[in-house]
Amino acid sequence: IGINLVEDTWELGQSLLEKIKGFGIPIIAGGVFAILRPEEVISSPLVDIVCCGEGEEALVELCEKMRRGEDYSAVKNLWLKKDGKIIKNSFRPLTDVNKIPYIDYDIWGRKRLGRPMFGKIYTMIHVEIDRGCPYECAYCAAPRLRQIFFSQGCGAYYRKKNTDRVIAEMKHLVEKYSPDYIDFDAESFLVRSAEELAYFGRKYKQEVGLPFWCQTRPETITEEKIKILKDMGCDNMNFGIEHGNEEFRAKVLRRRGSNQQMIEGLKLVEKYQIPYTVNNIIGFPDETRELIFDTIEINHQINPRTINCYIFAPYKGTILYDYCIEKGYFAKGDKVHQLLDGGKLKMSSISYEELQGIQRTFVLYSRFPKSEWPEIRRAEKFDEEGNRIFEKYKKIYQEKYF
Repeated sequence: IGINLVEDTWELGQSLLEKIKGFGIPIIAGGVFAILRPEEVISSPLVDIVCCGEGEEALVELCEKMRRGEDYSAVKNLWLKKDGKIIKNSFRPLTDVNKIPYIDYDIWGRKRLGRPMFGKIYTMIHVEIDRGCPYECAYCAAPRLRQIFFSQGCGAYYRKKNTDRVIAEMKHLVEKYSPDYIDFDAESFLVRSAEELAYFGRKYKQEVGLPFWCQTRPETITEEKIKILKDMGCDNMNFGIEHGNEEFRAKVLRRRGSNQQMIEGLKLVEKYQIPYTVNNIIGFPDETRELIFDTIEINHQINPRTINCYIFAPYKGTILYDYCIEKGYFAKGDKVHQLLDGGKLKMSSISYEELQGIQRTFVLYSRFPKSEWPEIRRAEKFDEEGNRIFEKYKKIYQEKYF
């Protein structure tokens, strides 16, 4: 039995494994958390094997050896328990994403492809077009993963499938499953050149032609690229704003690019009438209320279809996790919650309770006139009066923007 882990799901994963520990079936754990914290995962009595790298080739080799009854203790990318000891095998090269077999949903059936979005259920195919990320965001695991794989001589962490391979894969999946929507699985869809995107766009429109969703970064936007997406039939986009103060964003988050560039880019998306969602994070280490309102100000100047606001989570393996430990904002035994709740940092600059209040009113500040901000601020409080005001604005928001 295999289990895929991110830090948020490690506790839940253990509770699930606890229910089946009496069956005597080998358990292998993989995923980002297993790669970043293999010692922590392998130390659990509920886990027998940890995949410390990418799993496609390692898992196939493991299963083949199990099927034939052969010794599998030397399979690369795996740590495993044997005779009271932990065997730590070496890494194998990173997977060639152009050689991975097409995804197969048959075992789950067509209903597995259903995804709700804006009140409708879509039959949605998820297509991986690249793997990894070329950026260095301090709140993300990507820089650490890149470092791990580089130090082990595994090859380039960020890899792209070639266009012809992606189109062939999509044609196969469309013919087999008759989807009505495509979700492109890419950390930053527009990181490719305009020439590469134009070729992809022509092939996609001619041979696939379904509406699709993609995510990218504001600084990758150009008018030429947005024109191509519009012509391809892009139905929705997602952008990570994360923070609205340029200096803080560069110094703490390690994200470059100006606010002007960000706003002008998103205005281009609006010009071509592609609906989009923006993601924001509040509660970064050393952040203040004033800095959070720099992020709100950016949201106030654009017109996304939806706005998301998350509380920062100091995930293990990230640059900001180490910083939070060093500053005493977070202890090694502390846990992150889930994506919405983040982690409870102990900072003097702003309290976790204040962050929760700003989080629930974030979209109200972003949408409503500044003349109404004093009343919205009262809605940050989780008391009778605050809840009443929040419900009032929530109703107006839903009627006006949904």
